[in-house]
Amino acid sequence: MTSRPITFCVPGDIAAQTGGYLYDRRLIEGLTAAGRKVSLLSMPPGFPDPSPAEMAEALAGLRAIPAGHVAIIDGLALGALETAGLAAMAAPFVALIHHPLAMESGLAPARRDHLHRTERANLRLARHVLVPSPHIAALLVAEYEVPADRITVARPGTDRPATVAGERMAPPLILSVGLLHPRKGHDVLIAALGRIADRDWQAVIVGNPWDAPHVAALERQVAESGLGDRLRIAGALPDAELARLYRRASLFALATRYEGYGIVFDEALAHGLPIVSCRTGAVPDTVPEDAGLLVPPDDCAAFATALAAMLDDPARMRTMAMAAARAGAALPGWDDTARIADEVLGRIP
Repeated sequence: MTSRPITFCVPGDIAAQTGGYLYDRRLIEGLTAAGRKVSLLSMPPGFPDPSPAEMAEALAGLRAIPAGHVAIIDGLALGALETAGLAAMAAPFVALIHHPLAMESGLAPARRDHLHRTERANLRLARHVLVPSPHIAALLVAEYEVPADRITVARPGTDRPATVAGERMAPPLILSVGLLHPRKGHDVLIAALGRIADRDWQAVIVGNPWDAPHVAALERQVAESGLGDRLRIAGALPDAELARLYRRASLFALATRYEGYGIVFDEALAHGLPIVSCRTGAVPDTVPEDAGLLVPPDDCAAFATALAAMLDDPARMRTMAMAAARAGAALPGWDDTARIADEVLGRIP
């Protein structure tokens, strides 16, 4: 098995608090721990909508990777790179697709079509493709013409908390964690919470700001909701503070419009939290049936009904919490993710 050096190619700030960047960081750590020599190529932050100068800089960086290395290119950049420039790389590369760029929310039809065609063309150049879920694997086979034998699922790992029992708050704390981006459906969650204002609860939305106008819109929606200080948008939080919220929460809720995987669901399960989310993308494969309630995406009324069903039946919520804790205890670790990726890299000629 070859032990070629690895160049991990990531656009933007790899320290950013998103599931995709967390996956990248932990994979780099795991491959390094496994004895791989791993270097980071920081690509310009404009992807998936780079300026001409950022595109030129990214392609120059990729072409400079020695032929004796294997590159891993994060999908946030891969799907938007110019195909001809990518084909000029000396080093072979593995694609890491968290979810296809064309699946993002709010894209104009022309932009969606362009990203679909570009990513499909670029995936043909990859020696192999790593994905976080069987859902994304099936999607790439069906819609991107990637042969199934060139795809490997490397499910995200989970850091298990020291304790699952937690310090549950009263009234019950509803915790939502996800990038402050339209795809995450925080607007649906806020509207749903407004429909159950007669129940006793408090809620916190945690997430790294991605799009400033969208964050401003969410803050206006909260201000106009009449919910006062019962609902707070906390933005990005330090790991220790987020872990404390997981311990104190009684329920995890994310009204996502699409997920290629959703690492936050595993984090919720590991903390023994029942889940309310949406039946979309990889969510049904990630959230066990006995540990959560899933409703159609973009259905505020259904989401509110699911939240109320949990809050109105503490015994049911406790039963689901126990199921969540059992599922969380069985989740793979990040060393498992790195082992699978290392095996793939070892087969690249």
